[in-house]
Amino acid sequence: MGQSTSQNPELTKRLVILRFSALGDVALTVPVLLGFLETYPDYVLTVVTRPKFRPIFEQIKGVNVLEAQLEADHKGIKGLFRLFKSINELHPEAIVDLHNVLRTKILHLFTVFSSRRTSVIDKGRSEKRALTRSANKVWKPLKHTTTRYKETFESLGFSFDLGNSHTLPSRTLPAHIMEYKAIRGKLIGIAPFAAHRGKMYSLSKFETVIASLNAELDCTLICFGGGSKEKAAIEQWEDQYQKCINLIGKVSFGDELAVISNLDLMLSMDSGNGHLAAIFGVPTLTLWGITHPYAGFAPYNQPHENSLLADRSQFPDVPTSIYGNMCPQSYEEAINTISEEVIVSRIQQILDQSV
Repeated sequence: MGQSTSQNPELTKRLVILRFSALGDVALTVPVLLGFLETYPDYVLTVVTRPKFRPIFEQIKGVNVLEAQLEADHKGIKGLFRLFKSINELHPEAIVDLHNVLRTKILHLFTVFSSRRTSVIDKGRSEKRALTRSANKVWKPLKHTTTRYKETFESLGFSFDLGNSHTLPSRTLPAHIMEYKAIRGKLIGIAPFAAHRGKMYSLSKFETVIASLNAELDCTLICFGGGSKEKAAIEQWEDQYQKCINLIGKVSFGDELAVISNLDLMLSMDSGNGHLAAIFGVPTLTLWGITHPYAGFAPYNQPHENSLLADRSQFPDVPTSIYGNMCPQSYEEAINTISEEVIVSRIQQILDQSV
């Protein structure tokens, strides 16, 4: 777990940060917390999030985690009140809501029983609706999510530099990873899955990329993410391509983070694995279908050329939604307008730049 304090909570300068989900959004809090603590090292930051995300924060000095058991002890109004009491016992100076959903709004209501200050993220919902609608689309880049997080702290009177260097150090590579296949050359993460079909590159086209990397590069291809159906597809890649390793279902989330932190490059969809790689300073190449970096969810501190985009001349309504859950007919093919050759070429360019 992140650093804890044995001091009296009433004497500790502390902020409580609310961000329950999703994986990518939780990961994007990391550069902001690091930037804050660089300027305010005498503070302790307690992140209230789902238990499965605890490993993200485990090695960050000045950060600890309060687990939100939203399907158990903290379920429903009574459960949220129990969560609020646990927060209140920490005597935070303020509560920083980086989620702004119904559950966190209910927690705000309970602050009438205390003198806690609260600050709530402005998600820019109207701007995002304008960007994703098909008629009269307002085509402009919106604030990055890390900027919105930072502004939520600033509304409480804190001022700090977000910059582009607030990343986590690499973690020790788990020894048992070597048991699957020999590790050699550049370590390339492969995360071909996403929560919604319109954000997923065709597995057949993805296999073409895998085949090219396997044939052309001195590398190890390490595959992450997905459920049982996806795992079966990746197992076929592992059997067919000598340099491919499947980690799906084989290691803990903490071990996955350790492996990701040691990558030379991550190739992912617009999904959580890309964000995890970026917070470790790993060059991250992302493929975008019906979503778009203009919505403010690109991985932290990645150059624009590391976002490969669907062809909007063929699919002009892109982005059709912020999270990829709204996919007009035929738009699931938008992401497949990105050619395999472009992906392989960009990977080679990134790896050459890191030499």
